[in-house]
Amino acid sequence: MLARLTAISARRIPRASLVATRGYAENQFNKKEKAHEDQYAREHEKEQLKKLKEQIAAKKAELAELEKKHAEESSKQ
Repeated sequence: MLARLTAISARRIPRASLVATRGYAENQFNKKEKAHEDQYAREHEKEQLKKLKEQIAAKKAELAELEKKHAEESSKQ
């Protein structure tokens, strides 16, 4: 008798609710995954900006040195 009741109650569970629950879990996973990807992208961009700023500083120093040499050469003539 118990097996018969279990079988009947199992048939009565609407399948849409099972799919909806699974869809909700997948949606939450997708949100979390997107958040991790966004965080990685921000960190990567931050590192690239840091490298570019270092390159700009090095080029400015090089330019200042070249201008100094040019000024020295101009003063000699």
